[in-house]
Amino acid sequence: MKLGAAELKREREERRRGFFLALPSFAYMLLFFALPLVIVLIYSFATRTSTGSTALSDWNVDAYRKLGEPIVRNVVVRSVVLALVTTVICLVVAYPFAWFCAHQRPTVRNVLLIAVMIPFWTNFLVRNYAWRILLSKGGPISTFTEGIGLGEVDILFTKTAVVIGLVYAYLPFMILPLYASIDRLDQRLIEAGRDLYGSGPQTFQCIILPLTMPGMIAGSILVFVPSMGAYVTPELLGGGKETMLGSYIVTQFLTARNWPVGASLSFVLMTVMLVSTVIYFRSGGRNL
Repeated sequence: MKLGAAELKREREERRRGFFLALPSFAYMLLFFALPLVIVLIYSFATRTSTGSTALSDWNVDAYRKLGEPIVRNVVVRSVVLALVTTVICLVVAYPFAWFCAHQRPTVRNVLLIAVMIPFWTNFLVRNYAWRILLSKGGPISTFTEGIGLGEVDILFTKTAVVIGLVYAYLPFMILPLYASIDRLDQRLIEAGRDLYGSGPQTFQCIILPLTMPGMIAGSILVFVPSMGAYVTPELLGGGKETMLGSYIVTQFLTARNWPVGASLSFVLMTVMLVSTVIYFRSGGRNL
């Protein structure tokens, strides 16, 4: 009985010690994540006055009703379509590369992983300006196509340019989870499938694909959600012609001065991110 009381006391001390060790992290999360989220939620129920200011005294859901207007629906549909296209392209490109990387010797593997992460060493804005030069009329790509007789190519300020920029920006977020999932794949299961006379497509469908699905889900979420709310890439490469959710939210805050609509749309976007994260963990993301 005395031993049980001593163990219980020791457990309480360990919990107390763990709480105090994690307290700075809790305070940081509360101050920089939870509190801003609550502020955004409060402003989403506020009222925009005739002078463009925001009144917090008269709470209503008018801002959420305006999200059903045609202009908002068009922006949402465009954002979802471009984000889906970006996600699919990233998945198609990243899966073979991650598979190839995971089956190389350690030296080559490390070099390839460093190559994937090299873009993060450069400012995101600078990278978008670089693509702006590459895709512009008279740029390197246009000069090359003209040199081989295909004529000038002006991709800048189109949906294609936006998709290219988004794929380039978020491709590493697809490669890394896929690599982690493929690297942990038990090769004996693949050999067992071959021993049972399974063809390549059958082995991939029945063994490889289900076991690497957590990496695919994680990568898809990491690409789809930020692509849907992208701001810098659509503005620089789309020229403001391809307005996406990020651009529309910024416009509501800075130009239209309609903070409640901007806050409501921001909160909905964050809710989508939260739901996506929950789906990821419920789909086996813990085992990635």
